Amino acid sequence: MPGGGGGGGGGGGDFSLVLQQLIKPGSHVKKGDMLAEFDRQYMLLRLDDYRVSVDQQGKELVTLKANLDVARKAHEQKIVAAKGDLDQAALDLKTLPVRSAIDSERLRLAHEEALARYKQLLSEVKHFERSQQAQYRIAELDFRQSQLELQRSEANVNRMIATAPINGLTVMQNTFRGTEFGQIQEGDQLRPGQPYMQVVDVSAMVIEAKVSQVDVEHLRIGAKAVVRFDAYPDLVLPAHVFSIGAMTNPGGMRASFVREVAVKLRLDELDPRVIPDLSVSADVAIETAPEPSALIARESVFRDSADTDPYVFVRAGTAWVRRNVELGLANNISVAVTSGLEKGEVVALSRPPAASKGQ
Repeated sequence: MPGGGGGGGGGGGDFSLVLQQLIKPGSHVKKGDMLAEFDRQYMLLRLDDYRVSVDQQGKELVTLKANLDVARKAHEQKIVAAKGDLDQAALDLKTLPVRSAIDSERLRLAHEEALARYKQLLSEVKHFERSQQAQYRIAELDFRQSQLELQRSEANVNRMIATAPINGLTVMQNTFRGTEFGQIQEGDQLRPGQPYMQVVDVSAMVIEAKVSQVDVEHLRIGAKAVVRFDAYPDLVLPAHVFSIGAMTNPGGMRASFVREVAVKLRLDELDPRVIPDLSVSADVAIETAPEPSALIARESVFRDSADTDPYVFVRAGTAWVRRNVELGLANNISVAVTSGLEKGEVVALSRPPAASKGQ
């Protein structure tokens, strides 16, 4: 899935979500194989320029550190010179007994000035060091921020190449291309966050189905099913109900009274011909009979009342003979007959106008 955003302080224009290379749909891939590459030429140019800028900033940081060291040494030399001037002034004070009054006053003032300058330089040491540390720290943080931005830009460039997260089969998504709806291909421009491909683990295939809300109450997790494939009419695979949705799907453009529930079935056996996006039909076994039974249409079973035994009309020559039967499992269209009817016999779908009353 493509992502948006700019690296190195840039905006979303650093990214062009145009598919430059794309693996063929239905390809088997291994984890780490390249799936798609987006156009990243502009981002690579920006990255080269930014890498040079960060390298230059690192050299400037080294130069700044050297300049700060020179300034610190110069300040230390000032302190040494001021200490020498103070010592010289102290020695001159020892000559006051042989000096005139004017010279003595001049020497005392010189000593006071040297002492004040020396104390001032000593008091500046702490503030001078803190100022240098702050100046270097600010430059260091700016350089570190630039390095992080460069790393983010490099990561964004790498994200423009999509790799397979797992071993599996590639399944391409569809998109609107002008007024047509087709499969995504090289040269298409995608929207940020738009899915364009799936990597499906073919070792475990799941069928996404929909069941009418009327029938979903009969389904149970783990119920066995038989799956048939439209592309391969001779292929029949066993499956079981994997999950049942808790809510119905929106009706959409269909009538509001039609509701369906999402159901997932997992294939218990696989076939090399089975790939994602195939259309299938599934028959879920709600109940199973212990022995095979004859099946007839539900319209062929009659009752005189709800409490009476069921019966059917069986063809006997040109007539129809009534016969009581015992019924087994049933669905919406057919019912199993456990006794009272032999295979091959013909039953009436509607009550004959004149039927015999035989057993």
